[in-house]
Amino acid sequence: MATPQFLSFFKYSDSLTVVAISICTAVVCEAISWILIYRTNSYKSLKSSIDKASKKLETMKTETVKVTTKKSKTKKIDRVETSLKESSRDLSLFKFKSGAVVALVLFIVFGLLNSLFEGKVVAKLPFKPIGIVMKMSHRGLQSDDATDCSMAFLLIWEIYGTDVAVV
Repeated sequence: MATPQFLSFFKYSDSLTVVAISICTAVVCEAISWILIYRTNSYKSLKSSIDKASKKLETMKTETVKVTTKKSKTKKIDRVETSLKESSRDLSLFKFKSGAVVALVLFIVFGLLNSLFEGKVVAKLPFKPIGIVMKMSHRGLQSDDATDCSMAFLLIWEIYGTDVAVV
């Protein structure tokens, strides 16, 4: 049995295990993001420069609307816009590095869960799925009951917050 010993006496033990592991994974991924991105000085300085440039650009554009446009004003606006684009690009690249680590963690957890619950019904759907949804919900299951749900489908439903009646 794939379910940890402390959960084995619950009727919904497999479902609770999948949900608990996914919640723990979400916490770990948020911690990784905080460690690799949000607590660093680089992120804080990039974020503040983007905020300052956005405010400056907004005030410059409102002043330009009030006053007739001058060539020097448009050059200044272009410089601020360029600076804003560069800072946004740098911030996106900064976040991308952390996203790769988080994706690796999610890939490993999905593989672990897939091996633990391969071929096991972990939940019952409150509806009879159609076509492609049934293929996804029945992934790896041998039963003929259309409302049976595999671990992968429960994990996806849980991530997106849709209600599923657990077995």
